[in-house]
Amino acid sequence: MKKMISAVMAGAMAVSMTACGGAASSAPIASSASAASSAVSSAAASSEAAGSDMEYVKNKGKLVVGITDFEPMDYKSDSGEWIGFDADLAKAFAQSLGVEADFVEIDWDNKLLELNGKSIDCVWNGMTLTDEVTSSMECSNAYCNNAQVVVLPVDMAEKYQTVESLSDLNFAVESGSAGEAAAKELGLNFTPVSNQASALMEVAAGTSGAAIIDSLMAGAMVGEGTSYDKLTYTLPLSDEKYGVGFRKGSDLAAALNDFFAASKEDGSMQTLAETYGVQAALVND
Repeated sequence: MKKMISAVMAGAMAVSMTACGGAASSAPIASSASAASSAVSSAAASSEAAGSDMEYVKNKGKLVVGITDFEPMDYKSDSGEWIGFDADLAKAFAQSLGVEADFVEIDWDNKLLELNGKSIDCVWNGMTLTDEVTSSMECSNAYCNNAQVVVLPVDMAEKYQTVESLSDLNFAVESGSAGEAAAKELGLNFTPVSNQASALMEVAAGTSGAAIIDSLMAGAMVGEGTSYDKLTYTLPLSDEKYGVGFRKGSDLAAALNDFFAASKEDGSMQTLAETYGVQAALVND
């Protein structure tokens, strides 16, 4: 199984792109039907019972992945294709199941409704493994470390270096996100927006004094050489880990854990992480 997953991930590595902050293009991941079948043989053997999530996904021929626009995890190339560390991993996992990945932008606050209503099959978008998430979804093992950080204009950074100093700011946060949870926990003033990219635009436009977003996104999109070179990120507010969420009781979570373990062992996850500049965030267990 591990050798076959390596073959699938090797196809993913053949993608031609510009990492973290630049536009990129991605070629379809190449793999044979036999390779995909072998890659998940052990997981498939445990999913033969009628009604399993894996059987449902295989029968329809696609894994519907719920995402938001979140560079470097999920974002569009110049050609309009979804790429990123999470997007490319999802494509490779789908191929290992013998299906295609179909990406659907969702309202992050409605992710559980979308999942349980079968509008999507998983939430794979740099999702923080909160108690709420793990209690309501069947989650994969953690695969990336992250933190919530404060993003604000460069010329304001020196003034806001402590949690106590943040009380006079109004923050833009993604509705239903870990950033919103951090703002609530700290008693900060905030305005919910549709996604983290919108939160950055609010700060750049001056309609919000600051934003709270994921450190992985901040590292890719904020600072010198990015589209937001007049913004910076400073204060970390929380440490967290990313996981992928499936419907409660789904057998796809165990299959993804096997896939993660194999791709870590053969080095393909590391290679992909380096492509998008997130290698330092990988969970190594």
